[in-house]
Amino acid sequence: MNLLTILFLSTLGFEALIILFLSNIFRFGKIGQSISQSCTKAPALDLIISLIIWIPWVFGIYFSGGLGFLTVILAQMIAMQLWIFIHELIHQEAVKGPRILKFVNQKFGWWRNYLALWATLIALPAFFVIRFAEIVAYPALVWILDFPNYKHSEWINVSRHKFEGLVGHDLIWCLYCDWMTGVYALGAEMLRNVESFWCPIRFYDGKKCENCKIDFPDIDGGWVDINGTMADVEAVLKEQYQEPPYTWFGYPKSEDKKPESKN
Repeated sequence: MNLLTILFLSTLGFEALIILFLSNIFRFGKIGQSISQSCTKAPALDLIISLIIWIPWVFGIYFSGGLGFLTVILAQMIAMQLWIFIHELIHQEAVKGPRILKFVNQKFGWWRNYLALWATLIALPAFFVIRFAEIVAYPALVWILDFPNYKHSEWINVSRHKFEGLVGHDLIWCLYCDWMTGVYALGAEMLRNVESFWCPIRFYDGKKCENCKIDFPDIDGGWVDINGTMADVEAVLKEQYQEPPYTWFGYPKSEDKKPESKN
């Protein structure tokens, strides 16, 4: 048995073990339910996703380079499709009912739907980098500059598996989006603090201001106009940053929404 075959079978088996664990741990009483709930949110969710996705990539590359990486990817794809097949087989009633898969397949054709979905996976490494920065880079700003310290589990979690009738194909892709949206939203929130703290100056490009104010409300909520001066910038900073935590200007100030301090 050659190395690539071993990589393929070991990855397939490893993925199957994790899937079995996640699918059945809740059955083992209160402890199992507690573990299951923990696995749906950070930091345990970060570990689960790492074990399922990128850690096998590292092993594949380490043992057999690019071919090893592709072999691991193939095994992961097959493991996912097997899970989808079994899950839909178990939930036939939901499969026969209304589904996202049915609508999109009818609207665009099954092959376009599947091709588009798989194309989104190209973004996975980018989201891993964002998540890594949230865990490793941002805490330095909390410690050094008294930036707000967010509770990651309130952003990085998955819950769509609780939605009735969401099974198989629809469920796995909705969980992917569930995780991805949380990673993006937390990253955007952290970046709002960075931008308003260090660069509270509107852009000269009006269209860019219009586009970016969705994710950076302070563009229209306190950033200095392009016709202003550095004295204006300094005045804004003095006004906005009186005491920690140093959030973006438009952050809700009520106590129930205020981010946790680093202490």
